[in-house]
Amino acid sequence: MSNEVLEKVRPLLPGIAGRAPAADEDRRIPAETVAELAGAGVFRMLQPKRYGGAESDPVEFYEVVREVSGVCGSTGWVAALLGVHQWQVGMFAEAAQDEVWGSDPGTLVSSSYAPMGRLTPVEGGYEMSGRWSFSSGCDHASWAVLGAVLVGAEGRPVDFLSVLVPRADYRIEDVWDVIGLRGTGSNDIVVERAFVPEHRVMRNYEQSRLRGPGQKVNTGPLYRMPFATLFTSAITAPVIGMAEGCHRAYLAAMRDRVRLSLGGGRFAEDQFAQVAVARAASEIDAAVLQTDRNVREVYGHAVRGGAIPMELRLRVRRDQVRGTERALEAIDILFKTAGGNSLRRGNPVERAWRDAHAGSVHVANDVERALALYGRSEFGLRVEDDLI
Repeated sequence: MSNEVLEKVRPLLPGIAGRAPAADEDRRIPAETVAELAGAGVFRMLQPKRYGGAESDPVEFYEVVREVSGVCGSTGWVAALLGVHQWQVGMFAEAAQDEVWGSDPGTLVSSSYAPMGRLTPVEGGYEMSGRWSFSSGCDHASWAVLGAVLVGAEGRPVDFLSVLVPRADYRIEDVWDVIGLRGTGSNDIVVERAFVPEHRVMRNYEQSRLRGPGQKVNTGPLYRMPFATLFTSAITAPVIGMAEGCHRAYLAAMRDRVRLSLGGGRFAEDQFAQVAVARAASEIDAAVLQTDRNVREVYGHAVRGGAIPMELRLRVRRDQVRGTERALEAIDILFKTAGGNSLRRGNPVERAWRDAHAGSVHVANDVERALALYGRSEFGLRVEDDLI
């Protein structure tokens, strides 16, 4: 079946690629790019149909993310996160969904999941304060999903929660000045004593066990999938897309290159270069095939209405972090064999190298932790983690 959104996005790619240097320099995605992605339906792919969304097969969403990331890593990263948040808002209570999308179904939501906020119970809800970092694309969003700790009567943490907060209740502090994913505008969010009604709060424990309150109104298979599958895959898909784009840019730059050193001759005739290209292509293919296969299997269970086997959930995480590793290995091979030309700031190979390595440090790409979870299960040991 054709991916209709992907067909709409492909004609936009040259323009997005042309704006990539500006995004890198300005440390945010141009509003024009966000508007184009919205117009193509990218942000509605995982949004509930009740609010004009498509509730698409998630594999199609990741295909779109990879294509966009191939021409601009920062744009692909922001598209992935702002897109997957539309799914997560659908897991909140109906009243919260109405607040976000009731007057504007095109409203976008950013996030910062680290539990940096403190929630204190008050009449009718909670009071929250905190400071969160790494909220990618927050300049283009009107709401944010923020991680928080619920504090009990004795001042001790009693629960971990995700909280929906409107733009009016927080400020954005421009602190994003980094070496990679510069265009994501992943700035800080600050909340000071904001009131949070109960319907805008969701327990992380309930979400990880597929009991989000939004499932009462969003009954499609997309909303029977684990957060860990959808969110972590949205972190790896851009990195794989960066590797794909790096591979294309490398071939375009190196195919006709003539060496002035090491005996001269066409670079393409060098057997070591040929092997490098083959290794990189194989790593990228393996990453795509495994991650797509796993998401497709999880979605299949959800369509059939069955439980998602723990073995599959763990395999998703195993292959998701390995997908990131494989993409990085491919980019590293290409970056190294491109020689001194890959060092020039702003060329596609150099930018892909910076962006992919920046994306790899996200907590969802903690390779050793994810692999250890899978290994524990293989040895018959108990596994407990919100990201499975």
